[in-house]
Amino acid sequence: MKGFIKLNDSTIFEGEIISKKDFGQGEVVFNTSMTGYEESITDPSYAGEILVMTYPLIGNYGVNLENLQSKRPTIKGLIVKDYCQFPSHHTSQYSLLDYLNQHEVPILSKVDTRALTKKLRIEGSMNGVITTEEDFEVPTSNENLLDSVSTKEIYRIQGNGPKIALIDLGVKKNIVNQLKSKGYDLYVFPYNSSKNDVDKVQPDLVLFSNGPGDPKKAKEAILLAKGFIGEKPLFGICLGHQIISLALGFNTVKMKFGHRGTNHPVKNLLNNKCYITSQNHGYMVEKESVKNKDVIITFINLNDHSIEGIMHKKYPIFTVQFHPEGGPGVHDTTFIFKKIKDSIYRN
Repeated sequence: MKGFIKLNDSTIFEGEIISKKDFGQGEVVFNTSMTGYEESITDPSYAGEILVMTYPLIGNYGVNLENLQSKRPTIKGLIVKDYCQFPSHHTSQYSLLDYLNQHEVPILSKVDTRALTKKLRIEGSMNGVITTEEDFEVPTSNENLLDSVSTKEIYRIQGNGPKIALIDLGVKKNIVNQLKSKGYDLYVFPYNSSKNDVDKVQPDLVLFSNGPGDPKKAKEAILLAKGFIGEKPLFGICLGHQIISLALGFNTVKMKFGHRGTNHPVKNLLNNKCYITSQNHGYMVEKESVKNKDVIITFINLNDHSIEGIMHKKYPIFTVQFHPEGGPGVHDTTFIFKKIKDSIYRN
């Protein structure tokens, strides 16, 4: 079936809708990973977004449920150059098409993804719709993204190590798995939990997870982080990094097209080591706003020199913008999860 991706500036790219679902709306963003589409389509950080894969052939190895980062796809649609009709992998349980059809997520194939990506890179990410109607009006969305990806109830993942209050802004399964593997005793809280709720479990550290959307809209999470500054060790990943930065009085801004992929180089300014990281975010901490003499920038992006991590010199607070668990991606920065324990003992 002929289909289109129409952007909110009225630009149209033609393709073929191969899924049962023939409509999807959201912010159109691109991912530069060659592999890892299973993890990407289920990453809660992609909630509300239509995902363009720059690698030209997608679906080659099907879908293995063990690789998924949440219980269902979080994207609003998938755009590819070519879809592999005959996936082959010994762990595959579904084809990508069958899996997305189960969850009513549209796939638009036969799109010139190179041209679409260049447009988004030059002009910036923008809202769009996957549709069969060429003259369809692109709507706006006011969906509460955090409400769609965060847990609704407090739950515990028991461990023998230090107690962590994990504020679920849309946490990925691989981040939870990394924490479990280190033996942490995890209490997972909804994004809009109160400080009183978290205090009841007497955590050794409060961790703000990755997640989707504009950090400034997560007012409850910012207030929660602000309440724990100087009282408990804090750690933030991706959106959590931005939440803690806002709580410290810094500013966040929307990026032109964001960082989305598994090949983003960062530099540790404390030891001059460089790492390849997995990233997925459309907002960043404004470097000019980091004026607190007690806060140092620990990591920078080697492509655009944006902030990739901060650390407080007075309080046990540190954050990273990238995804240290590498799900998908390399595992260069999994040492970050050990630093959590160091931060607890430093306190």
